[in-house]
Amino acid sequence: MKKKLLALMMTMALAAGLMACGGSEEAAAPAEETAEEAAEEATGEVYKIGVLQYVQHAALDASNEGFFAALDEAGIAYEVDQQNAAGEAASCDTIADTLVNNGSDLILAIATPAAQAVAGKTSDIPIILTAVTDPAESGLVESNDAPGGNVTGTSDLTPVKEQMELLAEILPETKTVGILYCSAEANSVLQADMAKAALDELGIAYEDYTVSSSNEIQTVVESAVGKVDALYAPTDNMIAAGMATVGMVANENGLPVICGEEGMVNEGGLATYGIDYYSLGYLAGQQAIEILTNGADPATTPIGYLAAEDCALTVNEETVAALEAAGLDLSALTAKIAE
Repeated sequence: MKKKLLALMMTMALAAGLMACGGSEEAAAPAEETAEEAAEEATGEVYKIGVLQYVQHAALDASNEGFFAALDEAGIAYEVDQQNAAGEAASCDTIADTLVNNGSDLILAIATPAAQAVAGKTSDIPIILTAVTDPAESGLVESNDAPGGNVTGTSDLTPVKEQMELLAEILPETKTVGILYCSAEANSVLQADMAKAALDELGIAYEDYTVSSSNEIQTVVESAVGKVDALYAPTDNMIAAGMATVGMVANENGLPVICGEEGMVNEGGLATYGIDYYSLGYLAGQQAIEILTNGADPATTPIGYLAAEDCALTVNEETVAALEAAGLDLSALTAKIAE
């Protein structure tokens, strides 16, 4: 009996001590848990995340970085297998097999060919895609609102119509636009068609300048010189990876290039009105967190899109100088920048 009484007294004393500690300002618990603390409590494990990036260029690299920034800020513990297919379809297929066979808890697929390769290998492992213009059109989901399988993610559908309006505003003498893209990329074909519809509304003619391999880029751009007044390059992975070549040829010949995204402008294009790929990857990372820690189902997780405020005008000042030195009048662009 004495032992029980003593134990009871010790328990009461301990409880009182804990209450006293809880009442001190220094030890007081915050009213709300941080996202990191909540994630650590929810998971308690290290996730295996596989990454298949189709090719290395600024936009896809930024999406990759943004994705893991979201996970890091949420305190998600993970080990990652980063793989890059260097623009090769066969490599995509091989890497996809490896990531699936290694038992990844989730796979990040960056760009359409990467997502198609991974989606063809598993119907069980959650797949988050990013930098894919239209997942439904690419056969990756049943619909962008209700994916219906193990794939969801974020779309990099750019404001193509607004980009064509920008072209018309800053290059008012343009009569014909050359649309430069890889004919094998379904999402590039989609954007090219959107550009044509917008140019039709603006009363501007257009011509296709397509490539099937990176080795053709220089020759194709050279063939456009003297035939069109400007080039439009949508968010095409092959063109983005070879943008330095595009810029070199075009700028030397006074041929302005309006691009689908900021990274392509930074590599030699003239201007764009486009999305931020870091933010796009970050949004995909938030989807991954919900799937890994809160049991969200990719089948009912809609494809995510960035808001209009995530689009901004980007201009390459070095390209402006090069084009003006080649004799191109960019006074309308100068006025636009000054607005």
